[in-house]
Amino acid sequence: MSRAVLRSEWTKLWSVRSTWWCTVVYVLVAGASGWLAAAGTDSAARADVAVQTALSGFGVGQLVLLVLGVLVMTGEFASGMALVSLTAVPRRSRLLVAKTVVVLVYSLVVTALLAVSCWLAARTLTAVPGGISPGNPAVLRTLGLQVAAAGLVGVLGVALGAVLRSTAGAVGVGAVLVFVAPPALALVGSVLASRVSQSLPALRVGEDAFLAVATPWPMGMGIVAAWAVGVWLLGAVLLERRDV
Repeated sequence: MSRAVLRSEWTKLWSVRSTWWCTVVYVLVAGASGWLAAAGTDSAARADVAVQTALSGFGVGQLVLLVLGVLVMTGEFASGMALVSLTAVPRRSRLLVAKTVVVLVYSLVVTALLAVSCWLAARTLTAVPGGISPGNPAVLRTLGLQVAAAGLVGVLGVALGAVLRSTAGAVGVGAVLVFVAPPALALVGSVLASRVSQSLPALRVGEDAFLAVATPWPMGMGIVAAWAVGVWLLGAVLLERRDV
């Protein structure tokens, strides 16, 4: 994958208004919610619990990354620009990799900045015995997991866009997978429904699944990663075999 392809995809990302709107919404939902959550939490027993509370806005905010990832992939097919892109980059897998890298970097950087903002909110507004040190391993793990989970959601959006090529269809399927089905199945309460809920790529807030059946964080992150990689590979195969 050449630098020229990456630069081209990066330019495309920032030249459309949807990226700016997604960024604004993401900042408002995840960032502002973090300060509100911290302001509403007078005290917490541990630093990582306080930070986790401040990160609660990411439970909904990550949907923005899913939408952005889908738009990066489906926007060109909807506008007819895909033919131009595939003519300039005949190796379709290379184009998909470039789009994925751009969305992944965007998701990681913006989420990292918002996560730091939420940490500052918790440190400023929530009383914790011993304070909330930036070097606290539990705090760093919580923040790092949030950033990693958001990056995987962005990749899943690109992958769904490559598979379905429909903005509405990909966003709908993605929303069901990460936001609707996991908590809905958790509410059913049966053993089977709980297992299925745990197997879906639920949105995560730090170490915890958002409104879904709880899983240890290594398992939860592994499930999200498996879905993102699996759907991405399917998208890569279909992109190579389909006509434009």
